[in-house]
Amino acid sequence: MSDQYAKRRQEVLRSLHERGLDCLLVTHPPNWYYLTGFTGESGALVVSGGATTLVTDGRFTVQAKEEAPGVRVELQQGALYAALGEFLRKRGMKRIGFDPGQWTVAQLKVTRKVAGAKCRVVEAGGIVEQLRPGVREREIAAEIEYQLKQRGASGPSFETIVASGARSALPHARPTGKRLRKNELVVLDLGAILGHYCSDMTRTVYLGRAPKRVRDWYRAVEEAQAAGVAAAKAGVICADVDAAAREVLKKNGLDGYFVHSTGHGLGLEVHEEPRVAKGQTIRLEAGNVITIEPGVYVEGAGGIRIEDDVVVQAGKSEMLTRVKRDLIEI
Repeated sequence: MSDQYAKRRQEVLRSLHERGLDCLLVTHPPNWYYLTGFTGESGALVVSGGATTLVTDGRFTVQAKEEAPGVRVELQQGALYAALGEFLRKRGMKRIGFDPGQWTVAQLKVTRKVAGAKCRVVEAGGIVEQLRPGVREREIAAEIEYQLKQRGASGPSFETIVASGARSALPHARPTGKRLRKNELVVLDLGAILGHYCSDMTRTVYLGRAPKRVRDWYRAVEEAQAAGVAAAKAGVICADVDAAAREVLKKNGLDGYFVHSTGHGLGLEVHEEPRVAKGQTIRLEAGNVITIEPGVYVEGAGGIRIEDDVVVQAGKSEMLTRVKRDLIEI
């Protein structure tokens, strides 16, 4: 694997050469992992023609040497961005690429001040990300869970699901080492714990331009979810909410591909009562928070699921998740 990391760094160097840059500063952990194998939580990677150097503190130096062969490890003295600026100054770096989406103004200000007037920082966003199509399912899952914590979650509600291609037809597929490929469906099912309470959301992505049959499946699932959300009101029997979503898929000839219940309760646990499923005679009460998540799963072709969190109220329901539900094509 170390050879693969080295090849990736060579691709970065080619991009730097084309842009006339002396180095690239990488401060996003998934990106430095992609380039080196380092899994630590703090540091800054400097990719340059002379060598690739990881500036990190004493908690991670031994780990970095073990996980990132071929990468120099520089012990951080003092605050990270001041230490990074000092490293750049000593190495005489003049044109320094950075990703503005991964830096704060304060971090950039400190680094530039210490690096000195001869150093010029240049926006170079997306260099590493452009190399990462074809990433593995488990790498995307790790990125999702990292971003959840970065944004304040105490952790994921459950093990994040990333299932691509034919594996997306498995409703509870665990992420594997499979690489994503063009013209595939990808199901992303994730949740965050915030203030001890769980959330749960699923979106489906198509890598490329979706063919008509996929668009038709997606439209049917979208309509089924809308029917389920509309039916979820205080006093309604859970089985009737399930039936509302299932009936839409039946009209589209897809009910045979919907292999799980329409939803479940959410709270301190990610799966709680009430269950929104066939045969469930419990009536929804105002204040219940439930998921509505119909899906279509076609063996060998892939799956589609749209899931949102809904709070039940008297006479209506309110969607809590705000991410758009349109088919995402990348």
